[in-house]
Amino acid sequence: MLEIKLLDSPLDVQHCIGFVSTGSAGAIDVFIGTVRNHTKGKPVLRLEYEAYEPMAIAEMRKIAEQAKTKFPIEKIAIHHRTGTLDIGDAAVVIAVSTPHRQAAFGACQFIIDTLKETVPIWKKEFFEDGEVWVAAHP
Repeated sequence: MLEIKLLDSPLDVQHCIGFVSTGSAGAIDVFIGTVRNHTKGKPVLRLEYEAYEPMAIAEMRKIAEQAKTKFPIEKIAIHHRTGTLDIGDAAVVIAVSTPHRQAAFGACQFIIDTLKETVPIWKKEFFEDGEVWVAAHP
């Protein structure tokens, strides 16, 4: 079972954990990508994320399906934020449940690494002296 979302409101980590929880899973792994206060030593004030929603959702669904062929996954939740985010806000939450921990760790890492490479999401970093659009997932 999958839950794939792009949201312009704060991400709910507990919802993602609850969604993937199941009696047959012995492990749940959660990755939370947060907004940090610097890039390459330069202070960041906030970020803005934009996405091409139809393609981003389709690509996240494709990644989840690929992960299910590589790992014995029970459930997956992938939620990504759009809009303005402050320092410390969650930009992405990935939750995965599997029978055992090794598969949960591997699946979660596969999903975030692939998401960073392929999903059409962009971010704008705001600094004290200006702003710049960068690939959210280089």
